Amino acid sequence: MARVKRGVSALKRRRNVLKQTKGYRFGLSKKERAAHEAIMHAGSHAFAHRRDKKNDFRKLWNIRINAAVRPLGMTYSTFIAALKKRDIKLDRKVLSVLAKDHPESFERLVKEVSK
Repeated sequence: MARVKRGVSALKRRRNVLKQTKGYRFGLSKKERAAHEAIMHAGSHAFAHRRDKKNDFRKLWNIRINAAVRPLGMTYSTFIAALKKRDIKLDRKVLSVLAKDHPESFERLVKEVSK
């Protein structure tokens, strides 16, 4: 069996790891072992924070809907309950966009629901 020298692939792997940690502080961007550890941690945090981002946006949508509904004489919970009662299937993202960007349409929707 022929001899396999691994210098090229090892160097490529090393360069790839260090390229991914470019901009990290201290030894994390210069030392291979620390850089590899930093990549592993960054990946796990990125996964968890993608989930957190979804929660953050849902909270933001709820706040926007509540802020838009209050001046019209309703609360968030009564508004959502009225939507469900009327069987209007708009999700909170769409409702918040309506409230923020198209207040006239949102006001018509609230008036329709509150009848």
